[in-house]
Parts: sequence; structure tokens; C-alpha cells
Amino acid sequence: MRILFVSGTGTEIGKTVTVAALAACAVTAGRSVAVLKPAQTGVAPGEPGDVAEVRRLAGASVTGVELARYPEPLAPRTAARRSGRPGVPPADVAEAAEKLSTDHDLVLVEGAGGLLVQFDEDGGTLADAARLLDAPVLPVAPAGLGTLNATALTVEALRSRGLRHPGVVVGSWPAAPDLAALCNLTDLPEAAGAPLLGLVPHGAGALDGERFRAAAPGWLAPGLGGTGFAPPHAEP
Repeated sequence: MRILFVSGTGTEIGKTVTVAALAACAVTAGRSVAVLKPAQTGVAPGEPGDVAEVRRLAGASVTGVELARYPEPLAPRTAARRSGRPGVPPADVAEAAEKLSTDHDLVLVEGAGGLLVQFDEDGGTLADAARLLDAPVLPVAPAGLGTLNATALTVEALRSRGLRHPGVVVGSWPAAPDLAALCNLTDLPEAAGAPLLGLVPHGAGALDGERFRAAAPGWLAPGLGGTGFAPPHAEP
């Protein structure tokens, strides 16, 4: 994959740490990586955002680009409107990703929340940007109850737009998974219509960069640049 879009099935589910793990695996394999964040919300000027966190974890060799930043922690379209600043059209996202791909082996485009979150006043979404490039989209899902429905809806939206998805990653796998999470190891691939490609441990973002980079390949399947992951036993 030259350009990969990464979208959550919702918010606060480990999407940024998953992007960092993807970047870390690629860097370890000797690939040059860029991370593109179309819209960063809830961060003041000068404060580190998601791109800075990815570079802290995956390494300073990762190129980081933000297209827009808005101070209030809201959906990008709403945050842009309230700030009096323009939104980010899908064409701008696609153009930036394509440009980065000319001198990077892998470009990771991190969305904001779910797939159909709107970025501009015309209602443009991450899915629209991915369509312009015919690029695959990797859904990142939570581990527990409710994730099957959210994942199925995300995949349905991808398919209806003719977008490819290689599989699904759980962005924050608990140290002590409950019954619902264990059952989801079996059921998530069916909901996604594609394989489970990784389990990123809860709290992985608290690691220092060196430990994160050493551990990341074990969280992801080879199809995402990992060395294979060993999921815990499924439902008892």
C-alpha cells in the first residue's frame, strides 16, 4: 500500500496509536513514512496534536503534516465554522496525500472520529478523499460491546462507495478482556467481512518511543507490516 487511510468506527478508540504502530512497523522495515492529519481539533496553536504523538512514538524520521487546526474539540466542520476558518475539502486531502507519496514509501492519512465525519461546509468526508485516490481504508474499532454494529456500519459505508478495506484493527485491547471482547475476536471478522489484522494494547500510547517501536510489530499482522500477532483465546 502506498497510501492508506485510517478511520475509527467512533472517537477515542486508539486510532492515533494504531497509526503510530503502522508507522513504526514501516520505519523498522526501512520504509519512509508520512502521516497526514487533515484536521486537528481541540488543540491550541503550538500544542502537540495527533501528528506529534505519532512522531513521538514511531520516530522523528516520520514526516508529519496537518492541513488545518481548530481550537475547540468538535467535529471538524463544526470546529471550522465556529472558528471562522475554512474547512478542509476532500480534494485538498487527496492532493496533499498524493504529493507526500511522491517521496515517501507509505502515507498514512488519519481521520477524525468516524468515516463519515464532515470536514467542510459541502459535507466532504474522509471517504470522499479516499475515493479520489482509490485508496484503501483501514477501520479501527473498540474491543467491547457495540463494536460489531459500528464496524458493520462502517464497512457498509465503505462498500457502498466502492472503497477497499484490508481488515480491521482493535485500537485498544484491554489487559483483562471481558466476555464481550473475547467473543468479538470471533465475530469481528464476520462483521467486517475481512480479517482481524491487529490488537493494539490498551495503554500502548504511554510507552516511550523506543519500547513502542520494539513492541509494535507484534501487534499487527504481516499484511500491515507487522510480524504477526497472537490474539488471546477467543470466547471460553
